[in-house]
Amino acid sequence: MRLTGLWRHRDFTRLWSAQTISQFGTQITQLGVPLTAALVLGASPAQMGILGAVEFAPFLLFGLLAGVWVDRLPRRPILVWADLGRGLLLGSIPAAAYLGRLSMEQLYVVGFLAGVLTLFFDVAYQSYLPSLIEREHMVEGNSKLELGRSAAQIAGPGIAGGLIQLVTAPVAILLDALSFVISAAFVSGIGRAEPPPVHHHDAGNVWQQIGEGLGVVLKSPLLRPIALSTATSNLFSNVGMAVFILFATRELSIDAGTLGLLFTLGAAGGMVAAALASRFAGAAGVGPTIVGAIWACGLGGLLIPLFARPGPLGLTILALSVFVTSLGGAVYNITQVSLRQAITPDRLMGRMTATMRFLTVAAAPLGSLAGGGLATAIGLRGTLLTVGALGLLLTAAAVFWSPVRRHQKLPVIASD
Repeated sequence: MRLTGLWRHRDFTRLWSAQTISQFGTQITQLGVPLTAALVLGASPAQMGILGAVEFAPFLLFGLLAGVWVDRLPRRPILVWADLGRGLLLGSIPAAAYLGRLSMEQLYVVGFLAGVLTLFFDVAYQSYLPSLIEREHMVEGNSKLELGRSAAQIAGPGIAGGLIQLVTAPVAILLDALSFVISAAFVSGIGRAEPPPVHHHDAGNVWQQIGEGLGVVLKSPLLRPIALSTATSNLFSNVGMAVFILFATRELSIDAGTLGLLFTLGAAGGMVAAALASRFAGAAGVGPTIVGAIWACGLGGLLIPLFARPGPLGLTILALSVFVTSLGGAVYNITQVSLRQAITPDRLMGRMTATMRFLTVAAAPLGSLAGGGLATAIGLRGTLLTVGALGLLLTAAAVFWSPVRRHQKLPVIASD
């Protein structure tokens, strides 16, 4: 089969290979670390909650600062050292388990420090792509990266479960550590020279640079509505996720195995989105694709509270909802990230990415807390219906009544 498009771009395929391999490894750790805590260390529910929180905390504590450093430093070395650092941290878990010295405190430290490195990797990763490929190819590049991520989400959990069953959770984590080393090797092999960071007279003022990053998002007629839309989506989707599993298991009587298949189906929706996002954007335009993806995602979510009932039909509705929601969400993410990368000057790319991540991630824990309270007050189905309708209207309105909707093609700007 003849390779076309970015598959013929050697440096891009190295970046794609690095990310895809580490994504498969991450699937192992997402199961392996909690299972190590629960089965090897006998963690309590409170300890499991702390373990999840320490992995999330760096994004709120250091999110804006990460953008400043990513803009000050060459980005490819950040990717390499973040990969190697995560490999070393994760490798300490099976080493400590072998020596009989593993503890919950070590898992907390590893989770927090790995979260810091993941934060820097993610910001540098999205900031590095526009210097690797032409900006008019952003949608194609992000689509292919989403394809690798979705493939890992589909096949990864099954592979991870089998490995953990075969060699125990701590040993399986060692494979994730090795995946980060392999990822670092691929990134190191990229041949295209990265433009040097642009240094300004105020480079020493960290707070001023953080403010500049906030300003480039909040003052932009395109970035501000995208940030508002994404934050609103994260808020309401986390409200829904807080009660979704309870609704599926208690009101629809769906077992854990079937739920696992449904999440796999959701990842398949992401793969379809990765294959079609470029075509959607090319045919309908970038802005209309962003708006349409929000509507698809929201309407898919409303299928559950409106039509899902116990039995085969309810399961079919649930499967359709998960697929359509994942498809719409992935198309939205691919297209809006591509637009953000296309309109932001290279010297601000890290701060723009970190600011967007900070503003949108901050809404997630609020949604989780609100979900529990709403479910107590109005029930599981009522919560899903309320947040589905409100979330769809508010998320879509943020970009529909903005210049984003009118953008047909990715603009090309100066890279200063």
